[in-house]
Amino acid sequence: MRIGIYPGSFDPVTNGHLDIIERAALLFDRVIVAVSKNVNKSPLFTVSERVETLQQVLIPYYNVVVDSFEGLTAVYARQQGAQAIIRGLRAISDFEAEFMMALSNKKIVSSVETMFLMTRAEYSFISSSAVKEVASFGGCVQSMVPPLVEQKLKEKFAIKLKGEG
Repeated sequence: MRIGIYPGSFDPVTNGHLDIIERAALLFDRVIVAVSKNVNKSPLFTVSERVETLQQVLIPYYNVVVDSFEGLTAVYARQQGAQAIIRGLRAISDFEAEFMMALSNKKIVSSVETMFLMTRAEYSFISSSAVKEVASFGGCVQSMVPPLVEQKLKEKFAIKLKGEG
């Protein structure tokens, strides 16, 4: 069985992420979308909120499962029996950091490859950070995220604004 791991913070999941997941699901027998617990970031959504949202959004994909992990991606991939770590690239500027990370992962666990998938052009400008910024000011993110995520962003920022008011 060919297993691919698609790690990320997914805070929140965007249409660009979904594009990569959809195409990875065609290449692998099983894709594990792995939400990382990064203590160095201050996420908008908790890990459990991100996992739950991804599980709902990814229902149509029979061979995609959602999990969360802490620590090194390469070690997690080995523990899951994965052959590849899937990484999405939006622009050439993403490549240098991703390339260095791929080399590090290969050094840590030599049996796991890194596979780069370019996002479709229409999603190349979307990042979770941009989505959060637009949503925080009440802007429209409808074309950037699935409807469930748009709703969750509205709820999250309504709560934040109430707390500040």
